Amino acid sequence: MKYLVTEIQTMADGQVANLTAAYDDRLQAESAYHSILAAAAISQLPLHACMLFTNDGYLIMNANYTHEQPSPEPEPEPNEGE
Repeated sequence: MKYLVTEIQTMADGQVANLTAAYDDRLQAESAYHSILAAAAISQLPLHACMLFTNDGYLIMNANYTHEQPSPEPEPEPNEGE
């Protein structure tokens, strides 16, 4: 049986990156899963998620972190006299 760890990163501009790694050993897969979550906890991405599942589709663990994004600065109003 293979264990798959998928990391999903959603960028501020809406782009999404999906990274998947396969492991023969569940403990190695869990270690990778928790390492990704440790990084996700402190990342500044709007959404950073991770899933651990088997190659037959059985979901073992999943979690995600959402991070508030700063509001963009408003555009200054043009002066009418200029």
